[in-house]
Amino acid sequence: MMLSKNETRKRRKVRIRKKISGTAGRPRLVVYRSNLHIYAQVVDDAAGATLAATSTLALSKNGEKAGCNKAGADRVGREIARLALEKNIRQVVFDRNGYLYHGRIKAVADGAREGGLEF
Repeated sequence: MMLSKNETRKRRKVRIRKKISGTAGRPRLVVYRSNLHIYAQVVDDAAGATLAATSTLALSKNGEKAGCNKAGADRVGREIARLALEKNIRQVVFDRNGYLYHGRIKAVADGAREGGLEF
């Protein structure tokens, strides 16, 4: 039986989530990629709360267009870093959500690092 791309991603996600979880001191930076947008949020798993969130959808509502490409992913990374630093969050655990660390996912991570987050 062949598994779809999304089913294999979900299996990878389960393996990753066994190993990492976000705490108050070091929350989890989660990335989700849809066909049209890229989403990123900082989550404290101990409290079950989302501390900061942004996406290409939210960025394009503020005026300028943010596409679902590497440039848009980089902008999402920088914006999530800015929002996290406003709440005194400097260190995070990067959760690629089962996606391969490549392309747009890597661009979000690089943008967040350039924005000042450590992981």
